[in-house]
Amino acid sequence: MKSYLKLLLLLLLPGLSMAAPSNVKKPVDNVHAEMPSIEKRIRQAAVRVTVPFSGGHGSGSYVLYKDIHLVITAQHVTAGALGMNYLVSYKEESHIATLIYSDPINDIALLYVGTPFHHIKPMKFSPLKEVADVGTQVVYSGYPSTHKLMSFAGRVAGYENGPGIGKHIILHTYGWFGCSGSVIYTSKGQQVGVLYGVDVEYYPDIQVQENMIWVVPMNKLKIEKAVGSFCRGYQGKTPKACR
Repeated sequence: MKSYLKLLLLLLLPGLSMAAPSNVKKPVDNVHAEMPSIEKRIRQAAVRVTVPFSGGHGSGSYVLYKDIHLVITAQHVTAGALGMNYLVSYKEESHIATLIYSDPINDIALLYVGTPFHHIKPMKFSPLKEVADVGTQVVYSGYPSTHKLMSFAGRVAGYENGPGIGKHIILHTYGWFGCSGSVIYTSKGQQVGVLYGVDVEYYPDIQVQENMIWVVPMNKLKIEKAVGSFCRGYQGKTPKACR
């Protein structure tokens, strides 16, 4: 109840989703002409999620669900209480986003972006209904370590069973610290899942395998339930996403 009330109060605060100044220059990205348009859109929707106070960061994807703007990311990136604010950025443009859904078991979270970005467009929320097949070609963009935005391609290599949630997707691509929260897409722009970790060898010693990436399937996110608390606390004209 306390978390819900906090969320409600924060949503009512003026300036909650303060955008960067309107004089922010439009981002310039040197993208090869042969890069498919859908991959360009996925790259432009990839945002850095900065954790308050600690200064740490993860990645996320800016999406439009009906008429509300959200960032999908990993729960361990946004591990605070509901109602906590995070900074989401694409190059020089930043916005304050509020945590409205947190699922530590499946490691998925949603941030509400009250003021849309000026210079980038969100991806449409279009999740795969089933777990992606082995061999599915995938792409994603994220912010590994202290690097700027990077784009990667790969494919579904297999699966593992994880505690509490069942089947995890294992990708053959590249990932590193800071990429957690990146949303994995098909070549048609459908969300496959959320990247939450890179593989480590179990025995005899721990060794990071940066080309084996763990992903929770997107069908673990029940979007109507996920936005439920947000919708119940929303003040003003009811968004279509809440009807």
